[in-house]
Amino acid sequence: MRRYAIYVILSMAGILLLAAWKPTDPVTRDRVLMNLVTNSLNNLHYNPKELNDSLSAQVFDLYLKRLDISKRFLLQEDVNALSAFRYSIDDAFQDGSMTFFELSNEIITRRIDEAQQYANEILAQPFDFSKEAFIETDADKLDYAATPDELKERWQLNLKFQTLSRLSGKMEEQEKAIEKGDTTFTQKTFAEWEVWARENVAKRNKDWLTRLQKTERKERFDMFLNAFINVFDPHSGYYPPKAKEDFDIRFSGQLEGIGATLEQEDGYIKVNRIVPGSASARQGELEVGDLIVKVAQDGEEPVDVVDMRLDDAVRLIRGPKGTTVHLTVRKIDGSLTIISIVREVVVLEETFAKSAILQEEGSKRRIGYIKLPSFYMDFNDSQGRSSAKDVLAELNKLQEEGIDGLVFDLRDNGGGSLMDAVSIAGYFIEKGPVVQVKSRMGAPSVFDDKDAKVQYAGPLVVMVNSFSASASEIFAAAMQDYGRALIIGSATTFGKGTVQRFFELDRMVPQENEDIKPLGSIKLTTQKFYRINGNTTQLQGLTPDIILPDRFAYVDIGEKERDYPMPWNIIDPATYQPWTSSTLDMKAIRQYQNRRMTSDTTFQLLQDQARQLKSQRDATYYPLEWQAYLDFEALRKAENKRFESLGKNALDIMASYPKADQILLEADTVKRATMEKWHEQLRKDRHLFEAVNILSTPKLVRVN
Repeated sequence: MRRYAIYVILSMAGILLLAAWKPTDPVTRDRVLMNLVTNSLNNLHYNPKELNDSLSAQVFDLYLKRLDISKRFLLQEDVNALSAFRYSIDDAFQDGSMTFFELSNEIITRRIDEAQQYANEILAQPFDFSKEAFIETDADKLDYAATPDELKERWQLNLKFQTLSRLSGKMEEQEKAIEKGDTTFTQKTFAEWEVWARENVAKRNKDWLTRLQKTERKERFDMFLNAFINVFDPHSGYYPPKAKEDFDIRFSGQLEGIGATLEQEDGYIKVNRIVPGSASARQGELEVGDLIVKVAQDGEEPVDVVDMRLDDAVRLIRGPKGTTVHLTVRKIDGSLTIISIVREVVVLEETFAKSAILQEEGSKRRIGYIKLPSFYMDFNDSQGRSSAKDVLAELNKLQEEGIDGLVFDLRDNGGGSLMDAVSIAGYFIEKGPVVQVKSRMGAPSVFDDKDAKVQYAGPLVVMVNSFSASASEIFAAAMQDYGRALIIGSATTFGKGTVQRFFELDRMVPQENEDIKPLGSIKLTTQKFYRINGNTTQLQGLTPDIILPDRFAYVDIGEKERDYPMPWNIIDPATYQPWTSSTLDMKAIRQYQNRRMTSDTTFQLLQDQARQLKSQRDATYYPLEWQAYLDFEALRKAENKRFESLGKNALDIMASYPKADQILLEADTVKRATMEKWHEQLRKDRHLFEAVNILSTPKLVRVN
């Protein structure tokens, strides 16, 4: 039966029935969204795809994966039932059919309820850790359970593994307390700690499953909608009003919290960027690639955030300045650690460009160093602060010092303002194209440096790593194509060569559907970047001239690890004149660096660490027998101990600030202390040391 809301006006003449209004039907909202999304992708996306059976199968696979990322809910019979729609999702988006989605929503809702029953039954009894057992923690290596009993056994193993992890941690903590004679630690028997660990796991799983049970139909439909969009590319997506608000907060620069950009990946909350100068950067333990599995407020029990919605997890992590949040983090090597961070407002000065003078011990050459965390710009104020203005100011300070070379550091720089990247590139070349930008239709647009003035013409090294993306890749690629700079760093940069734009869906809603507003926004990829040599940085990134080993060398990072990334391709090169005044002997540098990497023990240790990290990350099969688990963890810790010295010791390099900053820093003791701490970090940076060493070696650099 349809329900109607009746508006009435009370007047002296009595009661007048004004109008009848039908409340918003969720199915109507969903069908309008499907239509708007389909039309937007077809008309606005850089690379629209034909809606056919092939695309339907891709959407089906991606949605099914996200519906049950851990394979702990759906049975094979559920997958079989849903597979009847594998090749008809494209038709559903064209005719507005909700049959597949409604069936998937009904099935997963029922299976979550059943999972809660499994967990309650399993955790009501003690676990036996004396029997040999194993668990595979990588869901991609598992089939869907064939029967309810098999699914329950999967829950049994998973809950046992969670309990074992907590139990072993407490037993280790107790042993250390006994060794130290710590009488404040309350000792318990193994059986008592087992009860504690099991109750702890029960509470967290109940909280998690309860949250899943409370998932609204609208939220699950939004997930289905994004599975459809993400088949076009991973950076496009639907943002309901609340999610768009969260997105704006994360990128507004108003950073009261821990200062990390987060994303959801395979059910985990993953750190994809540490904001320079933030609470996380100051604390120093949280790293890009870390998976946050639990969040605890100071003095409270941790909350499991695995499979939690990103916005809910972010709300737990955010908090007022001065409060502490405790994050349980799974590091990239598989180990678990608790990181406590005092939330604060980011000191914006520390997110801007800054410089130093570096000098290798025994060398008279003074090397300028500029660190640029991002290509920032105040888009609301043309006269406001920008990375282009700040880099020029730092460059002028360094040149007043009579530097013999310059290191421009773009490591961990995720991009930003395209125009600033073009402007900064212009400081190092006379004039000419910097980047090509192609929209869906028409010829590429060429962005030129039109100022013939060269701000710095000396030896230049640009540093990048696997997290240098977008505008960073544009700048580094331009310097490489011109032959203007030596690029050194990780095997490849991130590989993001696309541009996204938000479109407000409310502006597209037909008049007859005004009552379903607000709908939020859709973010679409609308352009691609291309190097001036015609290649795109998309997917393949940029390969440095000198590749230095790092711990992520054998781990897939960047655009290529995402689902359905846009492809690499080439277009015609722009017309440009290579730099003819090079002061760097590229051939000699490569020969020199190859000898150093084969003979240097630190480089060998970095290579070993990278291989070890790859090995540990691939180890997803864990023992569940008590002693076997302890042996497994002990071996892992022993293997990691070899690498504890990396990045801990100061190298033969000195750091100082330009004289132009001296008066300011002497008057501000806080800033001076911050700068000195930064200098100490620079002295321990092995990759930076190599850049300085190259510029400090006379036979590699020709002084004009």
